[in-house]
Amino acid sequence: MARFPSPFSFPSSPAFWRSPVRGARFTSVLGLVLLAGMTVLFVTGLLSYAAYNPDLHRVNDQTPGKGLLGFFLFAWPTDPHWLYRLTQGVHVTLGLALVPVLLAKLWSVVPRLFALPPVRSLAHALERVSLLLLVGGALFEFVTGILNVQLDYAFPGSFYPLHLYGAWVFFAAFLAHVALKAPTAVRNVRAMRAGREEQREDDVLAAPRPDPPTVSRRGALWLVGGGSAVLFGTSAGRSFDGPLRATAVLSPHGGPEPGEGPNGFQINKTAAYVGIDPRETRPEAWRLVVTGRSGTVRLSLAELRRLPLHSAALPIACVEGWSTSDQWWRGVRLRDLAALVGYDASDDPPDVLVDSLQRSGPFRRAALRANQVGDARSLLALDVNGEPLSADHGRPARVIVPAAPGVLNTKWVARLEFGEL
Repeated sequence: MARFPSPFSFPSSPAFWRSPVRGARFTSVLGLVLLAGMTVLFVTGLLSYAAYNPDLHRVNDQTPGKGLLGFFLFAWPTDPHWLYRLTQGVHVTLGLALVPVLLAKLWSVVPRLFALPPVRSLAHALERVSLLLLVGGALFEFVTGILNVQLDYAFPGSFYPLHLYGAWVFFAAFLAHVALKAPTAVRNVRAMRAGREEQREDDVLAAPRPDPPTVSRRGALWLVGGGSAVLFGTSAGRSFDGPLRATAVLSPHGGPEPGEGPNGFQINKTAAYVGIDPRETRPEAWRLVVTGRSGTVRLSLAELRRLPLHSAALPIACVEGWSTSDQWWRGVRLRDLAALVGYDASDDPPDVLVDSLQRSGPFRRAALRANQVGDARSLLALDVNGEPLSADHGRPARVIVPAAPGVLNTKWVARLEFGEL
């Protein structure tokens, strides 16, 4: 007969924890998986932040006062054109797939979190603080990341600085924990691979009076891995082409395309949602204002179409992890527009500040670096897949830049200001 904890036992009591799966070896396997996975998440997260060009202080910098935390920033490249689609797709898909591993790891060590007395010495106090930062940081990063993927901003403040600062706090505690625990974890995993699953007498994570086993430690690990596989299969299609796009049921942008025809591919926010007045985007009313070294030029849609038009096959990839396949865009090169206001953008391209007609939400203004302006595939797009842009895809004109995050591919463009930012 299975035994149950006494109704008077609490999580701080060893008698509360009865699963025979518990133990240092089970925890060590999960820890090594998280060691690899969390490192990839941290690196791809920093790459995503760099892709937002936060050193362009006038607009894109979402984390003022970051100081030394900005050491990794660099001019985000435009090649390969699918770069951000890959890095952010890996970041979000891997983060979702690691959720069962993280929960299992927390379950396996939870007795240590409730151990009494809470502090036995100064060294123990420091260990407890680092553990608090580790667990709290992991939960904070995963919860805010998943909410951002679901476009649910229930947390206060901007996602970008919260997630960046939280990542640094978590990863510092994570590295300290790895330095202390990695050698033991490797020894425990080697013992499991050798077939030795017996409980060691000094295993502080094992239940002191375990219930009869219903599954082996290996079986429990397979269960956790199966949960990760399910989350991968129901989310990965949002980031990569192929049959998994139809199974991405956990993604707000998964499954079939939202419409038909040349403009029938994914969007993040509609024109109505961000407050676009259709009267402002009519060809007879809309004008593009271009400013730069030699002054200001105002162009109607008809005048833009009389300029040399070029095409490029580029995807849209967003910070939430979803992306489209390559779409064929056609419009005026950004560097040709820069030339209209006094810049030889082929040799020395300027930065550009892009203003949108949108009235709500972040990135109503966005900045692009000079290397992005100078790329021949960077366009002020007027058409997509052979037809004019729809209202939700940015009619009458939107920016499209290779390898840039979707939020920097500004829709409903009203003004381009070229110069050093």
